[in-house]
Amino acid sequence: MKHDQLAFATGTPSSSVITGAYAGDAVERVRRFLPMVKRLAWHVHGTGRPGIELEDLIQTGLVALTECAQRHSGPGEDGFAAYAKMRVRGAMVDLIRRTVPLSRGAVERRRQLREKENELRGTLGRDPNSEELAAALGIGEAELASLRASTEPLRFESIEDTYSDSDMAFADDSPDSLSLLQDEELRGQVVEAIAGLPERLQLVVQLYFVEEMNLSEIAEVLSVSIPRVHQLKAQALKHLREALAGVAEVI
Repeated sequence: MKHDQLAFATGTPSSSVITGAYAGDAVERVRRFLPMVKRLAWHVHGTGRPGIELEDLIQTGLVALTECAQRHSGPGEDGFAAYAKMRVRGAMVDLIRRTVPLSRGAVERRRQLREKENELRGTLGRDPNSEELAAALGIGEAELASLRASTEPLRFESIEDTYSDSDMAFADDSPDSLSLLQDEELRGQVVEAIAGLPERLQLVVQLYFVEEMNLSEIAEVLSVSIPRVHQLKAQALKHLREALAGVAEVI
C-alpha cells in the first residue's frame, strides 16, 4: 500500500470508483459485455507473447467482468464499460506477466538495479532514495521509474479487501494522520473529493493507490504513455489538494 501521497480512509462511500454494487441484473450485464471480453482477449493474444492460450485469456477476462458486475458501482452503463474494460484487460495482462517469465534483458536490468542499490546502501548506510539511485545510474528519475516498472510483476487485489470500514486505501504512517482519519466526516469529505474527479482521473487514483500498480502498468492498462500517466496523476493530486484545502493534506 502506498503511504506517501494522501491520507484517506473509507467508510461506505457511494463513489463511482470505490464501493457498492452495480444496479441491475449482473448476469445480464456479463452477457452484454462478453463480446468486449473476447475482443480484448484477441487483442492481448495478438501481442505475440508465447505460452498463453486464447481461451485462458477469455476465461480470465470473464472472471474479472463477473466480479465487476457483481461487486462494483459505477456512474451508469458508460462508466461500467470503461471500468470493466480496464479491469478485464488488466487481468489478462496480469495473467501473461505471471505466466510468461521475464525476458533475459529484464532479468539483467533487474540484477544491475539491485547491485547498484546494494552498492549505495553500503556507502550511505541506508536505503538510497530515487534521486540518489537515478544519479548513480546516470539516468533521470522518470527513466528509473520506467526501469523499475519493466522488471516488476503486476499486482492486483480485490477492491473489496482494500475498501472497508477498517482498511485505508490511502494511508499515512503518522499517528496524527491516523487519528484524523477516524473522523467519519473527514473520510466523507475525502471520498467526495475523489468522486468529484473526472472519471479518468478517478481511475488513475484507483490504479495507483488501491491496485498499487506502477506507472508503466497503468500506462499499459489505459493505453497511454508513461509521461501521460505522470500528467494524469499530477492533475488528480492537484484537484484533490484544491478540494481538500484546509481539510486534509495531500502531499
